[in-house]
Amino acid sequence: MRRPIVVVGSVNLDLVSIGKRIPLPGETVKGERFQTFHGGKGANQAVAVARLGYPASMIAKVGDDDFGARLRQGLRAAQVNVRAVATAAGTASGVALIAVDRKGQNSITVVPGANDQLLPRDLEKALPQLRAAGIILTQLEIPMESVQYLCSVAQRFRIPLMLDPAPARPIPRRMLRQVTFLTPNETETCVLCGAAPDQLTVATVSRFAASLLGGAANVIIKMGKHGAFLATAAGLSRMIPAFKVKPVDSTAAGDAFNAGLAVALMQGMDLAEAVRFGAAVGAISTTRAGAQPSMPTASEVIRLVASSDGKKQSARPRRETRIAEAAD
Repeated sequence: MRRPIVVVGSVNLDLVSIGKRIPLPGETVKGERFQTFHGGKGANQAVAVARLGYPASMIAKVGDDDFGARLRQGLRAAQVNVRAVATAAGTASGVALIAVDRKGQNSITVVPGANDQLLPRDLEKALPQLRAAGIILTQLEIPMESVQYLCSVAQRFRIPLMLDPAPARPIPRRMLRQVTFLTPNETETCVLCGAAPDQLTVATVSRFAASLLGGAANVIIKMGKHGAFLATAAGLSRMIPAFKVKPVDSTAAGDAFNAGLAVALMQGMDLAEAVRFGAAVGAISTTRAGAQPSMPTASEVIRLVASSDGKKQSARPRRETRIAEAAD
């Protein structure tokens, strides 16, 4: 039986307004459409894993409101195991307020709600699920103390851990040394490295990745239209090109990428090929509106990769690149 991908993180209801452009500070603009979607970086990743046909389990908290029941049912309907999705009494569920422009760019404000109540003691109760994981995915939309505890658990039981360091914030170096796969975007990379946003370019990304490799074992910097830069402690350093698609909404593209990367690794793909598979998952997700509704199936991803290569791709290529493990 396949070991599940266990996602520990946020569950939100996304309230999305779509208009010509995103408002400037202090400005009011007229929106064109309003929609609600199930979201939260953790839930997005779990649903994306399940949509790709791989077993997914979620460890999270929702509020004891109508949103909470709706969010749990949404995960269940997506075939995500929700046994460890608890309810925070007297607390509202998390929400995200998302403004999207016609080019698919977005601006997001997150109100954590019950996500802030996912504490180390909750993760301790979920140890059986964590120990059964083939890989653990997490983000920074839950308390940092919980992420730190999760890193220590992953290291103790030698379970690979993938950290999406969003929202951007500094992370202690000792914590990064417990991370197997670190997957920041451009903004998050600059925050982690203490650099100005304009310092990270295609020409300088290898230097940033090398700096982060002083902590995490494998670094994948997501650079949007430029692709993803992969660097490992084992010596691999490579830019993986992006797939060309017509974007509609970039919400959750990074979550889709991480889910695809994790699924590909669990299927035995070489790390570089797994990053490419993740990039294809992320690319397809931008062609549809919403977070979880935009997640593609495995067959869709394989078709995109094949069309880009001009030939059929195997969903299970032979492993060629050694994946560095988090430091003991």
